[in-house]
Amino acid sequence: MRTVRDKLESQSAVKSFFQYLLPTLLGMMLMSVNIVIDGIFVGNGIGPVALASVNIAVPVFSIIISITLLIGIGGGTLYSMAMGEGDEEKAKKIFSLSFILVTIITLLVSIIGLLNMDGIASFFGANEETLPYVKDYMYILFLFSLIIAWETCLSIFVRNDGAPQLAMIALIVSAILNIGLNYWMIFILKLEVTGAALATVLATALGLLVLVIHFFRKGSSLKFAPITFNKRAIKQIGSIGFPSFLSEIGMGVFVIGYNIAMAHYVGTNGLAAFSVINYLHTFMFLAFIGIGSSIQPMISYYYGAKKFQMIKETVKIAEVSGIILGVLFIIIGYLGADYLVQIFGVASDVIAELATSGMKLFFLGYLFMGINFIYMTYYQSIGYARPSIMITIFRGFILLIFMLLVLPLLFGVNGIWLALPVAEAIVAVVLLWYARPAIMTENLRAQAK
Repeated sequence: MRTVRDKLESQSAVKSFFQYLLPTLLGMMLMSVNIVIDGIFVGNGIGPVALASVNIAVPVFSIIISITLLIGIGGGTLYSMAMGEGDEEKAKKIFSLSFILVTIITLLVSIIGLLNMDGIASFFGANEETLPYVKDYMYILFLFSLIIAWETCLSIFVRNDGAPQLAMIALIVSAILNIGLNYWMIFILKLEVTGAALATVLATALGLLVLVIHFFRKGSSLKFAPITFNKRAIKQIGSIGFPSFLSEIGMGVFVIGYNIAMAHYVGTNGLAAFSVINYLHTFMFLAFIGIGSSIQPMISYYYGAKKFQMIKETVKIAEVSGIILGVLFIIIGYLGADYLVQIFGVASDVIAELATSGMKLFFLGYLFMGINFIYMTYYQSIGYARPSIMITIFRGFILLIFMLLVLPLLFGVNGIWLALPVAEAIVAVVLLWYARPAIMTENLRAQAK
């Protein structure tokens, strides 16, 4: 296996981008397939109430992942910068500190969650009908949260150490196992929502074991090293990783906000329709995360190595890829809406119509989402967290919530579906108008000061 330094020093930015993008994108898509498969099995094997319940519990998964991204992306960025500077010992210490921080914080959050499940479930939007299922799913996620956190964290560092293919293999193995386990747990053992959660956790555990192989591969620089809890290093990790943390928390806010809006304006049928679209949205969302995950190791390394022209080339090819992917998703939404709804076992004509018509409006947001993730990741990758944080707050919190409050008053249920596309579009236009010219013309070193 060639080291990350060998790859990024000798190859063009375009070649390196696709070497990172293809396995990372495939891996992210397979991760999202896991989530969609959960929905298909739950919808067909248990019913629409269970499907809506799992959707309500999804923010717990977002909480666990957001903690991991806070530390993992921050640490991974510093790791790649250190490798670009040629300081391998520093990189090892950053990885070790990051892994320990993920472990400690995840344990604390899980304990708090297990002790307060009723209150958390109600806050997420559970009612009397969905509460038992929501609690069953949440219990498993909190109980085995370390498996999810470790797998996510190690996957980030394996990619930053120049092995996106192994990260992809781990997700492929996990996806295949998840399919079999979901069928076994739900249809054979009749464990209902608990079975769906257990299938996800067990499949993730096997993916984690695959990633551990990287420690023993020739050319791997990823090793544990003695550490001290350096306040400055922890602050750096948290600062750089904070936009990713906010982005994942924003996913939870998105789910809660849409659930509340649907419950208010439409009722249980609206919740069920949104649960279908949200499963599909997770698939699309993770694809754009995949583009960001591809460019982060590259930009961080190039920045550490002072290869500023390579950073500009990386941003350009990422923009093109993001727009192409967005157009592809819109076409899929328009041409395949009926079929996509059917695979979730939706029997109600009312729910099917809500989901089908909503999908065609909601998917418009994908034209802009790639741009927003690329620029958020760019600023994060050079250690300039402030613009990245502002992008995340405006697209995932301020504008989204504002649109969910205002647009339904003007357009009814169509306004709910349009809330995310309008928020994404506003942020993308601002970034292309103001941020892009600065990135392509100014000295990148000055931007991080």
